[in-house]
Amino acid sequence: MADGEFCVVCGATGRPLVEGLCSECAADREVLVAAPRHGAVTICPHCGAREVRAHWERAGTGRVLDAEDLAPFLEIHPEAGIRQIDWEETEATANVRKLVGRAAVVFRGARRDVEVPLTVRVVSRSCPECSRKSGRYYTAIVQLRGDAGRSNERPPALRSRLDGRWTEILRDARPEWRRALSWREELPEGWDFYFTETLPARAIARLAKQRFGASLKESASLFGRKDGHDVYRVTFCVRFPRPPAGPRAGPDPPTVEQ
Repeated sequence: MADGEFCVVCGATGRPLVEGLCSECAADREVLVAAPRHGAVTICPHCGAREVRAHWERAGTGRVLDAEDLAPFLEIHPEAGIRQIDWEETEATANVRKLVGRAAVVFRGARRDVEVPLTVRVVSRSCPECSRKSGRYYTAIVQLRGDAGRSNERPPALRSRLDGRWTEILRDARPEWRRALSWREELPEGWDFYFTETLPARAIARLAKQRFGASLKESASLFGRKDGHDVYRVTFCVRFPRPPAGPRAGPDPPTVEQ
């Protein structure tokens, strides 16, 4: 900056100027952060997933709007940077949320606090995954069974043992595998678990085989045709060996008459 140059608004000298304005005055004249008057967020009422462009994401988030939902609405000046933004809900109805975002902004070295009002309409729409589940749609079944041979294990005890194994398997399963599980059915011989996708069902069945030494048999049956291709439903039969019985107690020691 040449000697004698000054801000045409405040008259300050010794500051970097852009088109005759110092950063402080330019920050006061520019719209640093804004948002459209109205926006919409589409949420699945069952799992809380959000529809983002052509796909769904963030299942399990819930219906409360957070910073990740609101950030796409922000219009930020190309020379500004948001250091922090806190959102406050000022009014809410069943489908509309009114919020104010308080943003800490830096523009050409000048710091400003900017308030951003935003009204968001919450649209409820079932995601494809939940639509399939509600319609009892499935592509695969994981069958939990006991040993193939004859066993004197009673059905309630067998189901309880298999249910415990299933709980342990799900604890180690990936979240996307668990989300593909739709419903389960209780049977005298064990459990049937229905999945809306085949790959997660196969992954869980293989996890059971690896972790518990179970046997695994896979079979497929023709379900129909889609887009000129055969559609199959796959069954994964997982058989858990019965745990070895504990040591049997020996006969009572002989009594010694005194």
